[in-house]
Amino acid sequence: MITIFTPAYNRAHTLGKLYESLKRQSSHNFEWLVIDDGSKDGTQELFKTWLEQRNPFKITYIKTENGGKHKAINLGVSKAGGEAFFIVDSDDFLPSDSVEKIEKSFSSVVDNERFAGICGLKAGAFDKQPLGNSAASAGLDCSMADIRYKYHIRGDMAEVFKTSVLRQYPFPVFEGEKFMNEAVVWGEIAKKHLMRYTGDILYYCDYMPDGLTRSIRRQYRRSPKGTKLYYGRLIKDKSIPLKERAKAGVLYWRYLCFNGEGYKNMPLFSAIFWPAGVFFYFMDCFRG
Repeated sequence: MITIFTPAYNRAHTLGKLYESLKRQSSHNFEWLVIDDGSKDGTQELFKTWLEQRNPFKITYIKTENGGKHKAINLGVSKAGGEAFFIVDSDDFLPSDSVEKIEKSFSSVVDNERFAGICGLKAGAFDKQPLGNSAASAGLDCSMADIRYKYHIRGDMAEVFKTSVLRQYPFPVFEGEKFMNEAVVWGEIAKKHLMRYTGDILYYCDYMPDGLTRSIRRQYRRSPKGTKLYYGRLIKDKSIPLKERAKAGVLYWRYLCFNGEGYKNMPLFSAIFWPAGVFFYFMDCFRG
């Protein structure tokens, strides 16, 4: 069985589209697990209505205090009943054959310990075209690091992980911080596991103006310890290209140059990126 996991925060106005796409699935061999991350917009009332309906799949709805997507994922992984874990955000939806395609591809790796799962494509909600050049990933068996740095695939993708693997790699949690880049965990998984890239469109996405993607700079500054962990690991990782490590160095200082966290226990060479980071910091301030 597949766990389709949705973290939700004030998305009552978009969740209906996802719910309807789940009802249209050609296979209903899945559960829908929703962690409501402290919504105040009627999301709870919406799910009360849906839970009273006769649905062709199980819905589990859990409301928590607002803590951020990474904490919601940790909780979701601990509660998941499926052997496959598919994160679908609350403002996105699925093609009608998504679950069916996942079942078929996932079965090819489920018993192979080398693999953490499978990965399909995300496509735009309006044009239905794969993001970036991600379609070129079809047929590859490689790590999530190699897909970016060796094969130069760009564009968000639709990862479906083995739940058992995710349970080995929980997101670090820092008190008072509500954001952490998912690559913090995906990068650790990539050191030991492969993914099978299917080339199937599994996910339609629509980046909302108030979503995490659009507010990324603000999120990084508000969560300095998580930001330091993410970019600090990239700077130190000698397995990725020097160009990418240098870019990480600039972004490290861009978000942490005026935060005391940035200066603690970092390699001395990272200081060479400080001027460029300060420049981009002030550019961000200028743009607002």
